[in-house]
Amino acid sequence: MKQTDIQYLNQFELKLEEELVKLCTEYKLLNNILLATEDIDELWTTNLAPEYVADAVKEVANYPVVSVAWAGYLGMGVAKGWDTDWAKYQKLPYANYYGEHKFDDLDEHIVKHILGLELDSPQAQQIENILRACGEKAVNMIRHEHIEPQSVMAFHVFARATKAMFRIGVALELFALGYKFEKVKLSDLNAGRVS
Repeated sequence: MKQTDIQYLNQFELKLEEELVKLCTEYKLLNNILLATEDIDELWTTNLAPEYVADAVKEVANYPVVSVAWAGYLGMGVAKGWDTDWAKYQKLPYANYYGEHKFDDLDEHIVKHILGLELDSPQAQQIENILRACGEKAVNMIRHEHIEPQSVMAFHVFARATKAMFRIGVALELFALGYKFEKVKLSDLNAGRVS
C-alpha cells in the first residue's frame, strides 16, 4: 500500500474517531476524550480485528450499520474484561464474545453475559441507541468518501471504521466504569520519590 493511501486511512480514522467522540459527548456518555489503553488497542490489532472484520464484512451489503456498530459492543466487552481481570480476559479468543448464534447475537451476548445488563433495561437501551447512532455516523462518513465499492480501499476504510467503533466501545465502557484522564504534574509525582 502506498504511503499516501496509509496517510489517507489514518486521517479518515482520526476524523471518524473525533466525530464519534463528539456524538457520544452529546449523549453525555463521554467527556470529549477517547479513553483508551495500549494493551486493549494491541489486543484489537493482533487478535480480534482479523476475525471480527471477517465476520462483519459478510454483513455489509444487508446490514451496513450492524457490520460496523457491533465492533463497539466488542470494545465494551473487552473493556469490561480489562477492568475485571485483564490477565484472564486478554487471553480469551474472539469466539468468547459470540452469542448462541455466533456473530448474529454478539451484541445481546455481550450486553447480558459480559456487561451484566438485562436486555430490556434502560442501560442496555442507551447502549443500543448510542452504538446505532455511531454506526450510522460511520456508515455515512464511509459513503461520503466515494470509494469504489468492493475495492481494496473500500475494505481498508471499512476495517478502519470498525477499529474506530471498537475504540469508541472501549471508551464508553471505561467512562461508564468511572475512568478518566487527569492532568498530572510531573513535579507532584517526583515529590514523593525516594532517591
